[in-house]
Amino acid sequence: MADNRDERREQNEEPLVSVIMPAFHSEKTIAVAVESVLCQEIPFELLILDNSPDDATYDALAPYLSIPGVIYKKNPVNQGVAASRNLGISMAKGKYIAFLDSDDWWAPGKLKKQVSVLEESGCVLCSTAREFVNADGSKTGRVVPVTEDITYKVLLKHNCINCSSVLAKREVIAEFGMEHDDAHEDYILWLRILKKYGCAIGINKPLLYYRKSPTAKTGNKLKSALMHYQSLRYAGIGVIPSVFYFISYAINGVRKHGIRG
Repeated sequence: MADNRDERREQNEEPLVSVIMPAFHSEKTIAVAVESVLCQEIPFELLILDNSPDDATYDALAPYLSIPGVIYKKNPVNQGVAASRNLGISMAKGKYIAFLDSDDWWAPGKLKKQVSVLEESGCVLCSTAREFVNADGSKTGRVVPVTEDITYKVLLKHNCINCSSVLAKREVIAEFGMEHDDAHEDYILWLRILKKYGCAIGINKPLLYYRKSPTAKTGNKLKSALMHYQSLRYAGIGVIPSVFYFISYAINGVRKHGIRG
């Protein structure tokens, strides 16, 4: 798959999109994630921030590290996902930033569609629908839709923006960055962006394949719920409004995942 797809990068074309990919114990999944980036149809750079200890993640990445535009950085200690993404943001050269977790992957043409939508709409952030896949990568057919207009008020009630689906202007992401690994650091960022810049735009097509993992932050539903409430508080929402929005989040969670998740 890595034959003629790199022609544009061999011409030293400046990246339009900087893709930020933190990695941790990712040896079984990261090749699929990387392949899905390499088949995108626009100029990009892929920034891989490896927090893994001495496992096989590097070995899984070895075939890709000589490809122009693929940039690998090994962190001496596990810095956490927020700090890793912030490092990637500081390294990014593209007009836009996209995030992709090392256990997820994209559909072909995802970035091209999002760049087109952002440039036509004037919005600063774009999200897409996603399809759940099992831990082994098999598809479930369960799709989580996204509305075309994602407002700050909508986002307060329900986090419909998945991090691995996002494409946003680099200067907007860099303005706020990510923080608070003890909460949903990406949700805090989306809230801050939409509060200042207005609505985001959604593409209601499953251009992201989202791998469900019991070890992920969202794997433990009670822990994830508490982190959601904490995220609202970190974003500057008062106690009483946070309780109200948390209840709305819980109702939406049942609708999305079912009682058993």
